[in-house]
Amino acid sequence: QVQLVESGGGLVQAGDSLRLSCAASGLAFSLYAMGWFRQAPGKEREFVAGISWSGNSIDYADSVKGRFTISRDNAENTVYLQMNNQKLEDTAVYYCAARPTVVSTLGSEYDYWGQGTQVTVSS
Repeated sequence: QVQLVESGGGLVQAGDSLRLSCAASGLAFSLYAMGWFRQAPGKEREFVAGISWSGNSIDYADSVKGRFTISRDNAENTVYLQMNNQKLEDTAVYYCAARPTVVSTLGSEYDYWGQGTQVTVSS
């Protein structure tokens, strides 16, 4: 049974930093690309960042480039999202997702999803 469990969300002020973690179990983690998506109230789910199985290929949404960093530790079966200089518009539920090998920006191409963790950025 595959499980993706996000943690690290919370309430922060604009300009602050936060690191999300996603612990995976029940799958060959090192063979899967991992993605972070988010969904704000009243909006569609959007791609945030993705990292290939090897970590050699990384992609970011334009809205987070230069502020967010995705990384993975295959020994710990965990993917991280370091979020710096957060903005009000980063407020959303953040989800991690897994798909084989290569990154995709399309949520429909991911096989497994976590339950999400809330990130709220206040002014």
